[in-house]
Amino acid sequence: MVLTVLAFSIGQAMAAGNGGANGDMTGECRGDDAACLDTVQVTATKRPESTLDVPAATTIVGGARLRETAPQTPMDALHGEVGTFVQQTTPGQGVVIVRGLKGSEVLHLVDGFRLNNAIFRNAPNQYIALVDGQSLDRIEVVRGPSSTLYGGDAMGGVVQMLTPELRFEGNDWQWNGRLRAIAGSADDSLIGRAELSGGREGMGFSLGVTSQEVNDLRSGDGETRPFTGFTQRSADFKWQGDIAPGHELMFSLQYSQQPRTPRHDALVPGFGQTAPENAIFFFEPQERRFAQLRWRIDAPNALFDDAELHLGRQVIVDDRRTRATGTPNLEREYNRDTTTGITGQFGKSLGSEHHLSYGFEFHRDVVDSAKTRVNVNTGAFSVRAPRFPDGSTMRNWAIYVGDDWRRGRFDLNTGLRYSKYDIEIPAGAGAPGVSLSPDDLTGNIGMAFELSESTRIVANLGRGFRAPNIFDLGVFGPRPGNRFSSPNPNLKPENVISLDAGLKFGGERFSGEIIAFRSEYRDKITSVLTGNIVDGALEVQNRNVTRLDLWGIEAGARYRMPSPDLELYATATYTRGDEDTDTGTMPADRVPPLFGKLGARWQLRDTLSVEGYGLYAAGQDRLSARDLIDPRVNPNGTAGWGTLNARVAWRALPALELSLRAENLADKHYREHGSGLDEPGRNFILTADYRF
Repeated sequence: MVLTVLAFSIGQAMAAGNGGANGDMTGECRGDDAACLDTVQVTATKRPESTLDVPAATTIVGGARLRETAPQTPMDALHGEVGTFVQQTTPGQGVVIVRGLKGSEVLHLVDGFRLNNAIFRNAPNQYIALVDGQSLDRIEVVRGPSSTLYGGDAMGGVVQMLTPELRFEGNDWQWNGRLRAIAGSADDSLIGRAELSGGREGMGFSLGVTSQEVNDLRSGDGETRPFTGFTQRSADFKWQGDIAPGHELMFSLQYSQQPRTPRHDALVPGFGQTAPENAIFFFEPQERRFAQLRWRIDAPNALFDDAELHLGRQVIVDDRRTRATGTPNLEREYNRDTTTGITGQFGKSLGSEHHLSYGFEFHRDVVDSAKTRVNVNTGAFSVRAPRFPDGSTMRNWAIYVGDDWRRGRFDLNTGLRYSKYDIEIPAGAGAPGVSLSPDDLTGNIGMAFELSESTRIVANLGRGFRAPNIFDLGVFGPRPGNRFSSPNPNLKPENVISLDAGLKFGGERFSGEIIAFRSEYRDKITSVLTGNIVDGALEVQNRNVTRLDLWGIEAGARYRMPSPDLELYATATYTRGDEDTDTGTMPADRVPPLFGKLGARWQLRDTLSVEGYGLYAAGQDRLSARDLIDPRVNPNGTAGWGTLNARVAWRALPALELSLRAENLADKHYREHGSGLDEPGRNFILTADYRF
């Protein structure tokens, strides 16, 4: 049905002639931003450029859509969008799967700085939720390897979360503020946000705080799921100012903490289990502290026309309190990663046809890790081997250059990047020392050809790689699913060659895209069963044993009728993956099924709009050997599902907007493939936004 809607929209748009690609270039595309190709992005090319004109496949969720979705975590805003499948292992957390890849295989950025660190798992993890979704202005996703501009972790793509830029006009000081409240019925949640900004031309600041209180979740079967409540506190500060003509400084601080979040799937029995793995499992606490200084130069000279220098520091705290079922041993973990980074990017126009981009990066990660055990019956205390080797370091530096050549209707993007890593892991109890220095040369070539003012043929060929990080090389100890992880000091980098091609449309009445891709991964780092038993658990180890082939189709369309003011939209994404190992061929690990959404939005008048939409996913019964023993995945396959949803928004006063969103109206009981908990049942979400 979705593909039928897409085909009908394309036919209607081509017959209408579209009227040119002159839509809103502010990123505030109405309705479904993910299907809007008349917006501006900065991630795919590291400079403002229309999504229609860049060869890369992109998904944009702008500020208007973020305010409408009111996400608990940033990834919640990507549900059903083109090429982005959202997985949630436990409450207060969530990751996005892009072209079948997740975790450290997708690069995550916040205002240009890497969220990925040395302990980022190549699997679902909780760190993305430590970015405050209420503070964001937009989310940009580049689908496919982006190793020239972004380096090793951009295997499946890049997810960038951007906070608002501060821009004021005039010499007099101006003040803006917002109070925001969001209440949800399925989990009795309450989110509050307060922010204030002020400034004048050439200088401004903003300050914001967010609080989330989420209680246990009611799913579609009417049951209340235990261990699904959490609390989160966040704060942010930003200052921007001109320090000289053509020179601007920006300084920002971000802080977020979840003081005590339960690991739901470890505290309730999963598929194939008669008892939960743990009697106690709390992330206690999870915390992110981030500071960044940016120097933006817009003063052309012989070396560059514009430039940005970033200096940043990020600390991720991943402390845990656990007790396995049937044991008296209460364990405390203290894990943190400190990332320091400096990057520079420069742009230079060479005549009227070439735009040169070049730059450098340097990042250093230091890992601190400790673990203790107390016997709750005897009080005996002992120091245990930590989750990560304490004192491990990971350094990487890179240089890159790219050229954007436009001539007539033809646009060619090419680039090369050299990356070098130095990884040092000290020897510890049960774990050998490691010293690795992998390097690689990666690159890409992208093409866009203008068939008409509003239509482009696009194609991309890219090679990417990812060096093993501290998690890949040094993680040690019990894992969910009755597994015990042993370190492997002999890992090599994994690499990918990817090709995609398709059509993009962008016009006042219609925009859309349909992109097909194929990616071949070699030496992919995969957790495999060794056949041994350690402390009664199945031993697993990361190894370069997998050859992974992924292919798929990503499609989205938006069609706007001028009278009545009605907008139709639809998305569909299909991915298929196969892994080849020495033991044979099997389906790839945790590949999403066909998924997407379709809906309609009607602007009744300036102050009132209504929207109805459906989210859907087909069943997934192509399971890997790891899926079959994962208690989060039904070994018989994940059932398909669909939900009906509606939203009404009313601007009650010039400064006050109210909205009511009704999710899962049929109270469907379902679970996203690979997730560790069921989705909410019928859920009413009331949002109030007051601006002053």
